[in-house]
Amino acid sequence: MAASNLAARRAAKANRRKAIVAQKRKSEVAESTQAGQAIRAAALPIRHCLLTESLFETGIGTLILARGSTVGSLAVAGFLLDTYCRGVKDVMFRTMDAGQLAPYLDMLRETTPLAPVEPSYARKLLRDLTRWSASLGFPPPRDFAAVERLFGTVDPQACDVAFEFGTGGKPLYMSGPGERLSVAHQQVKRLQERLGPDNFHYVVGG
Repeated sequence: MAASNLAARRAAKANRRKAIVAQKRKSEVAESTQAGQAIRAAALPIRHCLLTESLFETGIGTLILARGSTVGSLAVAGFLLDTYCRGVKDVMFRTMDAGQLAPYLDMLRETTPLAPVEPSYARKLLRDLTRWSASLGFPPPRDFAAVERLFGTVDPQACDVAFEFGTGGKPLYMSGPGERLSVAHQQVKRLQERLGPDNFHYVVGG
């Protein structure tokens, strides 16, 4: 009986050790992923939170969030936005040196003037926009949730702005540069099926 109890204890101890090792490996994998990197960087100071000035006039713009040191490296998230229909069209997450960020922002400003916004405003905008566009059949990119974690503890409820998306009270689908005509027509057809032919506008090139 004593021998069997000893064997059982040893087996239980071995199982606990395996569980600890497995959890450690799982944590290491998570930390190496985009989400893990964003979570770690979310503890760093916010250096920039910038948004295209004309976002709601043109329907297209960029949101940039950067955290980190003024002399070391920064974690930078970028969100390509379509407030007229498709919500968050693309996301970017990268780490860059502080000296690389200024030229990067200058490059963006050449095509889209950027203005500082409150982080709570930016996060509420992202969440409200993705919720609205998903209701039209355009969910955010797969990496959105991971990259959005860079906002960390920023509370979107601290912003009381009521955003209005679309134009003229209706979604406006615009085909993008280089978008295949067949794809654009498929998207329009999907909107027609979901919303009805008179409840949205569209502009398709070609």
